[in-house]
Amino acid sequence: MEHDVQTPPGTPTTAAGGQYVQSLARGLDVIRAFDAEHHSMTLTDVAKRTGLSRATARRFLLTLAELGYVRTDGKHFELTAQVLQLGYAFLSGHTLTELIEPVLEELSSRLNESASASVLDGADVVYIARVHTRRIMRVGIAVGSRFPAYATSMGRVLLAHLDHAALDAALAARPLEALTPTTLTDPSALRRELAAVRDQGWCLVDQELEVGLRSIAVPVMSPDGTVAAALNVSMSTMPGAAPGGGNRAEEAMEVLPHLQDAATRIEEALLARR
Repeated sequence: MEHDVQTPPGTPTTAAGGQYVQSLARGLDVIRAFDAEHHSMTLTDVAKRTGLSRATARRFLLTLAELGYVRTDGKHFELTAQVLQLGYAFLSGHTLTELIEPVLEELSSRLNESASASVLDGADVVYIARVHTRRIMRVGIAVGSRFPAYATSMGRVLLAHLDHAALDAALAARPLEALTPTTLTDPSALRRELAAVRDQGWCLVDQELEVGLRSIAVPVMSPDGTVAAALNVSMSTMPGAAPGGGNRAEEAMEVLPHLQDAATRIEEALLARR
């Protein structure tokens, strides 16, 4: 039987009265261990990624399988689509998502390119809306997908509008790893880039998250002057991927006015719904 336990040393808690349900936290850690790079894992893999013992990881995996959130072939474990229900309450009640989706659909249709929206969660961007025209990344992107903010156009837009303390915390939460040969990993250079992004109001990232992928992003401002989300259009850099070749950064800049117009439409809708 699972019991509420006192918070273990070094474990943060915001629960009223200092109570901390360790079993719930560990179960969520197991779910979060699965991502685009680790969609199918063995028991050993899950234990290693969560820091749990094999016996503890096994109990949580089998419990999640019994509840329908995980499936297994006896050796490998994968999340099921039922996990999406965990985020449905947030997304279904998220006014911003409702406003963004039709605008993204129109934008993607007009440009024949994939378009997305995301918000910042710590050091990651989390996709809250996505319209894709063709697969241009090795890993699939869907609502709920997460990527390192520092290496993405939407992430840099969102990081650029943080105050100094929040930015320091976000950059300290994740090492700046080279995901491709062109990923910006120097902290000082990244901060200079973020300052430029904030001043110019947009961000272009060229093959820093994945080779062959270029994207451009703009912020969506809330009526109170804060950033509600970021929008981007992503495209392939490979020759022949788009009319005209699709391999010049100038083509990404041609997308910018359309992207800015989409952001303005969402901002106007947010203002009208106050």
